[in-house]
Amino acid sequence: MPGRESQDMRTVDVARRAGYSVQQVRNLEREGVLPPAARTAAGYRVYGEIHLKSALAYRALAAGVGPAEAKKIVRAAHECPISKVLALLDAAHACLDAERAELARAKEAAHAISAEPIEDVRASDAMSVSELAAALGVRPSTLRHWDAEELVVPDRDPARGTRRYTPDQVRDARIVHQLRKAGYRIEPLRALMPELRRAGRLDDVTSALAARDATITARSRALLDGAAALSAVLALGTS
Repeated sequence: MPGRESQDMRTVDVARRAGYSVQQVRNLEREGVLPPAARTAAGYRVYGEIHLKSALAYRALAAGVGPAEAKKIVRAAHECPISKVLALLDAAHACLDAERAELARAKEAAHAISAEPIEDVRASDAMSVSELAAALGVRPSTLRHWDAEELVVPDRDPARGTRRYTPDQVRDARIVHQLRKAGYRIEPLRALMPELRRAGRLDDVTSALAARDATITARSRALLDGAAALSAVLALGTS
């Protein structure tokens, strides 16, 4: 329940100060993101500082962790022990930390293949298993293992069933080879290779990683702002 309020506000006042529409403020109250508003004798809503702080906390948290998780966190601030609220915030920070670690691995991968002309694909690059193994300096069994792990899956000769690597698949094998030499394990590579294939060129990979870095930074800052606003909600709720 709300504590002492510093001022009374109409729905439109909260909407303007929080950057929402009047209907959005009503929706947030209905969904439990804002605690129930008091009502005048005529039935009009009367909001206070805790409602504004709750709306601001939700807005920032939604930018950091998404609307669904933000609603869960702010509702918990009204309904649950503080330990539950802090646990939800800890989990949100942990998710961002995991994304940062994944991004760091992707950056290391891009550096590891920086010498590979991944956009330079020639028709003459098509190879058999033995030819590609010799070109990379690996055993044919290594290529078969990469096939089984779905890292580099070659075409098959319809008549003989033998593996035949197209130019794009040869390029993928070169990239996997470089990343394996750089210490990458199979599981991270399986997640990374589709992203490298979509980018096509190393410049595209680098640009995509930089954009992802900026997005994580913005979300992390939003989570910080949301936590500060949420602290104010908790203080008002216990005052």
